[in-house]
Amino acid sequence: MNENELYPIGDAARRAGLSVSAIRYYADAGVIAPTRQTDSGHRFYDIGAIARLDLVRTLRDLGAGLEDIRKLLAEETSLGELAATHLELIERQMRDLHARRAVLRTIVNQPTTTERVALMHNLAAMSDDHRNQLLDAFWTEVTTGLTVHPAYTEQLHRLRPQLPAEPSTEQLQAWIRLADLVQGLEFRDAVRRYLHTAFASPRAVDQTAPPRMARAEELRQVQVEAWQAERSGLAPDTPKAREIAERLLFSLGEFTATATGQPVNAEGLAELRNSMINYDPADAGSQAGARAAAEFTSLFDPFLELMAAINGTPHPDPAGEVSDAWLAAALDVS
Repeated sequence: MNENELYPIGDAARRAGLSVSAIRYYADAGVIAPTRQTDSGHRFYDIGAIARLDLVRTLRDLGAGLEDIRKLLAEETSLGELAATHLELIERQMRDLHARRAVLRTIVNQPTTTERVALMHNLAAMSDDHRNQLLDAFWTEVTTGLTVHPAYTEQLHRLRPQLPAEPSTEQLQAWIRLADLVQGLEFRDAVRRYLHTAFASPRAVDQTAPPRMARAEELRQVQVEAWQAERSGLAPDTPKAREIAERLLFSLGEFTATATGQPVNAEGLAELRNSMINYDPADAGSQAGARAAAEFTSLFDPFLELMAAINGTPHPDPAGEVSDAWLAAALDVS
């Protein structure tokens, strides 16, 4: 191709992959003028003009507007700036399409009233800030008037999902359900009643202080490990089972010591071991604890399950604690 050669508009259109009418339109719009135009109106283009026409076609395919392209060709903006602007636009459009798909799949998969369609779309299209505001409002409402350590309230406020930048339809559907759940009057009332009942004790502030909550989390982790060991079929008289049971015993002792302010000692651990080995299945305290655990699971498991689905993480099995019988057998070294 000769750099000095001029090509009629038909040849230029063929080389740039455009129609003749499109090239005329771009010329009339001031985007790319012909290299030369005869008195009779015939338009000719050189190699540089054809290359710019090819660029215009590519940018138009990517969604760029004529004014943005004109500025680029006039060097009023850079290609990087133009690309960044349109990348942001495309990503915003993709997020909106993801939200629409989630709403449509929800409508297909479950009965939905026409009034709820707009609400679901708004929930799916929410920004991270709006999602956080919605959950902050929920936790603020259910903890208002609750006499606990401020750190515990902050911990509850941190209990929220993190929707990824490019969520799947399933994650958006889980978010819609979670938003529905925390905005529901029945769920809010149930959580408020549970928290205010669970922390009605005058010692609730001490019980929810960071050291106490840290011990509680450590104890929970060992309890889960013991439950998983029992569930896997590990015999309680094996060295591994006994090692887990001993750690659980010590963790429970530390948890109790944090509450009483007394250090863990051999005598206290011996008493705790004896009470766990000689447990009474009909003990009222154990039954009350089981009822409390069941109430917590029944109330919060839907929230935690949806949060895990949004985060894309496996939801912990909501099964109960390790059985007293398994633990007693693992601790009984006589």
